[in-house]
Amino acid sequence: MFNNLLKTIEITCLALMGLVLVSCAQNPAQTKAERNGWRLGMQSYTFHTFPLTEALDKTRELGIRYIEIYPGHTLGGKWGNNVFGYGMDEQTRREVKELAESKGIKIMGTGVFVTDKADEWEKQFAFAKAMDMEFITCEPAIEDWDLVEELAEKYNIRVSVHNHPQPSAYWTPDALLQQISQRGNLIGSCADVGHWRREGLDQTDCLKKLEGRIISLHFKDIVAKQEGETEQHDCIWGTGILEVKDMLNELKRQHFEGVFSIEYEYNWENSVPDIKKCIDYFNEVVNEIF
Repeated sequence: MFNNLLKTIEITCLALMGLVLVSCAQNPAQTKAERNGWRLGMQSYTFHTFPLTEALDKTRELGIRYIEIYPGHTLGGKWGNNVFGYGMDEQTRREVKELAESKGIKIMGTGVFVTDKADEWEKQFAFAKAMDMEFITCEPAIEDWDLVEELAEKYNIRVSVHNHPQPSAYWTPDALLQQISQRGNLIGSCADVGHWRREGLDQTDCLKKLEGRIISLHFKDIVAKQEGETEQHDCIWGTGILEVKDMLNELKRQHFEGVFSIEYEYNWENSVPDIKKCIDYFNEVVNEIF
């Protein structure tokens, strides 16, 4: 009887160990950033020269567990030239979501969504809900704001407003706040820190103005303006002029919790090595400031 009891205990222990191993595989250890409410994700436009199937592979290679997919990203694989967006049929939506999950990646949002057709907003929100997204990154037409807020509440999907350069209606924090400051907390900013600086604004000051309204970021670092060049391209975080550590300290001060979407718009065909260095720098700074 005693031997049977020992055998039962042994089997129970082995079963528990198995459950622990499965749990660890499904829930990898959180980074210090994640323990403080910061999630590092990928903006799929970083890999727009590749189909989404390959973009997911590159995201997994980088150890990133979240992705924001831009509307129109070619799906690839068995879906060929079909593109990501609300026009996907139900089966394709399910299969794309399952493909991402099989690689340990959650599709957390989509954007930047822009439309001048009011009837497209309901389709976009319904699509985001069906895909279990948290937010839509967008730049709504001024006249559509009441509709957008109504749909955000109906579907419980957050609206993260991006700041493209001029002539975007939201290129400054003040312009954005003019539209959203009296609206509900489902509506806020997708802070593209690179666009602010390229437009002559101080990116950390912009973050301060939007305190309490930042939902997500298109995070990056950029080079200094160089004579003869029309664009300040992206660079490895910590090597440019955006003072990444200062921005992260400001977000910590604000008790920000949300998503940093990596949008690396340089070395398009071979950006993974650069992005690895960006991630290393991010984790280094986070470990220091927390």
